[in-house]
Amino acid sequence: MCGRYAASANPDELVEELEVEADETHGGVAADYNVAPTHPSPVVLERAPRDDREAPPVRQLRVLTWGLVPSWAKDPSVGNRMINARAESLLDKPAYKRAALARRCLVPADGWYEWQTSPTARDAKGKPRKQPFFTHLARGGRLAFAGLYEFWRDPQRTDDDADAWRTTFTIITTEAEAGLDRLHDRMPFVVPPERWDAWLDPAVDDPDTVRALLEPLPPGRFEAYPVSRRVGDVRATGPELLQPAPVEELVGVVDPMTGELIGDREA
Repeated sequence: MCGRYAASANPDELVEELEVEADETHGGVAADYNVAPTHPSPVVLERAPRDDREAPPVRQLRVLTWGLVPSWAKDPSVGNRMINARAESLLDKPAYKRAALARRCLVPADGWYEWQTSPTARDAKGKPRKQPFFTHLARGGRLAFAGLYEFWRDPQRTDDDADAWRTTFTIITTEAEAGLDRLHDRMPFVVPPERWDAWLDPAVDDPDTVRALLEPLPPGRFEAYPVSRRVGDVRATGPELLQPAPVEELVGVVDPMTGELIGDREA
């Protein structure tokens, strides 16, 4: 799964890097090194302008809420359980199929966090100790998760209410590649730049083509390192969260790249 990620880019950077034509964020994007479910975050999508639905799609940068709420949902709280969608079953699930064929997006990020369960160390409650890791592109630079977005109309609000509509997104996950599977058996699907245009294009609505866009890539694109356990606190959102954790703070941690045990063996 993907339950936390870092997104530090400002709108100008995202406009340039993802070739955005319309910035709809209105300055409402702040660096967040600990994006959590239900939080707002920048997303890139292609859609006709609001005032002319017959016009060609425009690549837009918007701020959406993490946690997909399908249009047919009775309550928006369902979004809390729909932060991720599995690539393998995307087109088989009613909650995701229509969005997968028409409302795909890219979620810009610096990388994502995952908690590794220690094979040797236990916490004060006797449970396996968990160590957060940060995974990023080995060559550096920004990455983009595959995502889907949806619109939900609150039936309790009037048409002239600015909060009548809620726009949300989910991050697509895939089977973790070798090495990263030492952290978790799932990982976000990171769309390579050469697939960005097709992934965003709403005219690409053939199920087989969409499946092909989610075909796994060769392993080795990513690196992961342990970070401070402060990332577990959603109130911590600063860049210090990306600093590598000192070796002396590590207990029963397995290096995902080598499989070697690092830090003290016991808590």
